[in-house]
Amino acid sequence: MQRKILLIEPNYKNKYPPIGLMKISTYHKSIGDHVQFFKGNLKDLILERKLDVCIERMRKFPCDEHKDTAEHVLDYLKTKRLNSLAIVKGHFPEEFHCEIEPILKFCAYNFIPTDYWDRIYITTLFTFYWKITIKTIEFAKTLMTDSSRIYVGGVMASLLKKEIEIQTGIKPFDGLLDKPGILDVSNELIVDELVLDYSILDEIDYKYPTQSAYFTFMTKGCTRKCSFCSVPKLEPTYKSKIESIEKFKEVTETFGEQRNLLLMDNNVLASPKFPEIIQEIKEMGFYKGATFNEPNQLDITIKNLQSGHNDKAYTKRASLIIHKFFKKLRGPNKERLRLLLERFEVPLDKISSKNNLIEVYPHIDQLFEKYRSKKTVLRYVDFNQGTDARYVTDELMRLMSEIPIKPLRIAFDHIGIQKQYVQAVELAAKYGIKELSNYILFNYLDKPNDFYNRLRINIDLGKRLGINIFSFPMKYVPLFGEEAKDRKYIGSNWNRKFLRAVQSILNATKGIVAPGYDFFENAFGTDVDEFIEILYMPEQYIMNRKYCLNSGITEQWRSDFNALDSFELVIAKQIIHDNYFDNILITTNNIKIHRLLKHYTLAKLTIQETEIEVKKLKSSYNKLIRDDMFKNLTLTYDFDGS
Repeated sequence: MQRKILLIEPNYKNKYPPIGLMKISTYHKSIGDHVQFFKGNLKDLILERKLDVCIERMRKFPCDEHKDTAEHVLDYLKTKRLNSLAIVKGHFPEEFHCEIEPILKFCAYNFIPTDYWDRIYITTLFTFYWKITIKTIEFAKTLMTDSSRIYVGGVMASLLKKEIEIQTGIKPFDGLLDKPGILDVSNELIVDELVLDYSILDEIDYKYPTQSAYFTFMTKGCTRKCSFCSVPKLEPTYKSKIESIEKFKEVTETFGEQRNLLLMDNNVLASPKFPEIIQEIKEMGFYKGATFNEPNQLDITIKNLQSGHNDKAYTKRASLIIHKFFKKLRGPNKERLRLLLERFEVPLDKISSKNNLIEVYPHIDQLFEKYRSKKTVLRYVDFNQGTDARYVTDELMRLMSEIPIKPLRIAFDHIGIQKQYVQAVELAAKYGIKELSNYILFNYLDKPNDFYNRLRINIDLGKRLGINIFSFPMKYVPLFGEEAKDRKYIGSNWNRKFLRAVQSILNATKGIVAPGYDFFENAFGTDVDEFIEILYMPEQYIMNRKYCLNSGITEQWRSDFNALDSFELVIAKQIIHDNYFDNILITTNNIKIHRLLKHYTLAKLTIQETEIEVKKLKSSYNKLIRDDMFKNLTLTYDFDGS
């Protein structure tokens, strides 16, 4: 018996698609189940189901096929307006209006799709997405009378297992689906080893910035036990080689060739089989200088539509490909395509039907093939979780240089690995790897001066070696307990003002510290002392540095700061550390401290010169992110808009 499976990713903003759900989709489809993927406003999921029920119940009545009934039914379900109701009824002969109206009103006001789905799977990501994830689980509970048919898994589910169970009553799945019989006792398939179902990503409107890419692992787990990292909990057993080549071929055959290779390994350099891994990557077509030509996506989509692999995804995908292609065409070819689409009732402003898309394709396939983009571009490989500098050797870096790595991510989590990190970067430069990036973890056990020094080391290395190193400061959030549920944690060597100051410094650059001394020294200071001074500076003075400096406002703040004696400075710094200035008059009666703290109570500066300066900087970094997918993928949660 075919089961109906609903996969949900909470509606947070994230960079990478839900790998676990993509494998679960493959699993259920392989045993004949129907799978639906959803990410978005949960109310829209209910609307989709209400619409399906309405249309299904009204099919027995004769209808004017030339009118888009579904569109108007959806409008009524959303708005409940009487004129929308009248429009829908007008699609049917008058003698059936008395039967049509109760169906519409029942769906609009009373229908809840309880127990429509046989199972609901909910993935989880970062622990600080606690609120939206719990809201999603509670929503799923309204769709099931038996909550044991709701499966919660993923990162947060493993790290906050007890907390989720206490909050929702549902016991999450902890760990990987790496053994047979986990989802169904009698089934021997190992879900974690299955090929990803890329098609489900086209069911939703949300677009992950990964673009055309293969997602896979060459290894699993990590040999390290870093206390700030979740990998030892999520993937406790290190696997030095995961078979990937056959999965790669299957993805290519089903979903078409992809441009880039995004590898999710947590510590690939620890593998004694790293030479084999590099060889396999090259066999996949990712050798140095490898190029890529986009395959005929419409042809792939129509073939999958004909096979019935995922009708919802591929009708949407085919429609959008045709819409985009139509906009690209000019002159007689555009008019020819328009007439063909009209003839086969393929609209240019909405999703078409499966049958109409299949019927029109033989008439437009040659036109599409002739004028579609065939631009040749370079292919890239990205070990997106970073590589471990402590494992880098001359030979390993030589092997790494044989694939089109971009960027090479080398972890620089703390100043204690400075020597190994510098040597690893030097070896990268030796073998011609010019694009590097890393996360700079802060707010953990580090001190602000450690943070500054790691950023400075990257700037100095880039200049000395003639390479580009992009740093991405990443604020530490605990993995377990109440402090893991949001982003408010303050490390023992940090304070609220310093954390806010770092965010203010990087606000215009989306959290990117680019190569070069000009921006770095202007933003972070020429040395540690100047950096610490900037951390104490009022937020508006940090964000509008040039104007405030030129107008003398910054110098006045500095004068008021330096006018305090040692005792006054202790009091003032504590107030500044708390970053709360609403009640400065009752916090202390010291006039000199009041004078200093007034700088922190200024309203947002709106000076035209300042706005132009900040807008120009933001514009340049927005372009940088838009033009480079890998920088977009690396943006941290503090700066990516989530």
